[in-house]
Amino acid sequence: MIGFVAFSIKRAWQGFWRNAVMSIAATATMVLMLLLLAGFWIINTGLLAGLEYTESKVNIVADLFDNVTDRQVQDLMARVEAMPEVATVHHVTREEALQRFKESRRAEREEDLTRFLDSNPFHASIEISLTDAEHYNVVQNRLCSEPGPTGKGCAEEPAIESVKNQRELVSSVLTVTRFLQTAGAVALLVIGMIVLFIIVNTIRLAVVARADEIEIMRLVGASDAFIRWPFVFEGAMVGLLGAGLALGILGTAADQLGAFMFDFFRVLPLEFGGLARDVTLLVLGAGLGLGVLGSWVSVRTYLIR
Repeated sequence: MIGFVAFSIKRAWQGFWRNAVMSIAATATMVLMLLLLAGFWIINTGLLAGLEYTESKVNIVADLFDNVTDRQVQDLMARVEAMPEVATVHHVTREEALQRFKESRRAEREEDLTRFLDSNPFHASIEISLTDAEHYNVVQNRLCSEPGPTGKGCAEEPAIESVKNQRELVSSVLTVTRFLQTAGAVALLVIGMIVLFIIVNTIRLAVVARADEIEIMRLVGASDAFIRWPFVFEGAMVGLLGAGLALGILGTAADQLGAFMFDFFRVLPLEFGGLARDVTLLVLGAGLGLGVLGSWVSVRTYLIR
């Protein structure tokens, strides 16, 4: 078995250089297609990261009564934190809410109008971050499903005066994110099929150029495995060589790609820690897999005649 594999690899190496023009053409096509696949993967990864960041900012804000006590606030936060759909809970005091408003006016270079106020108009509140934006309605309904004794509070949570209703906004965000995620997956699949089609047909042209060689081997009694495996290993060589060249080009352009990603997603503080690893695995796996598959399918066309 080892001897047969070594023989097939040797024949594949000889066949690669014996038909150098077609081999180089197949390798060049592999490089271009892998660069296309990797480029779209990078953009799609940034888009998905942006969508996840947007969803992570979906939270619930519940205004508290002005006369609420610290004990009531602590009890309320403990109950909310115990909900499995809740990630974190933050208490915003009236002073902190006022300070946030001042900072937002300053950031927008607008005049600070709070200096004309006699008292602080802001309510204390709790800000609830969710484990998943899909849980927004569940948590909001659980917090306040009906008015309390005052006519505007919550019967279940008497410390809460009102829960800000952002159902329509959250629904719109979820609809957009689902659409973009689906569109990205479909586009990636379509590009993958195009890449597969082009590479398989390019390798098939290389095999067609050696049709006489295949016919001669069949006439002298060579088995299908004896004919097929050298071509399969040759396809693997084309795939690995193409993947190596594609990774070399991507590595050379890494700084430019990083700058592009930063500029494209400038408004969002995203992190792409495992992106280089994922792209490397994608390119190597796709190169090897497409090379082997292309050769297998192309040779099989002759062997089933």
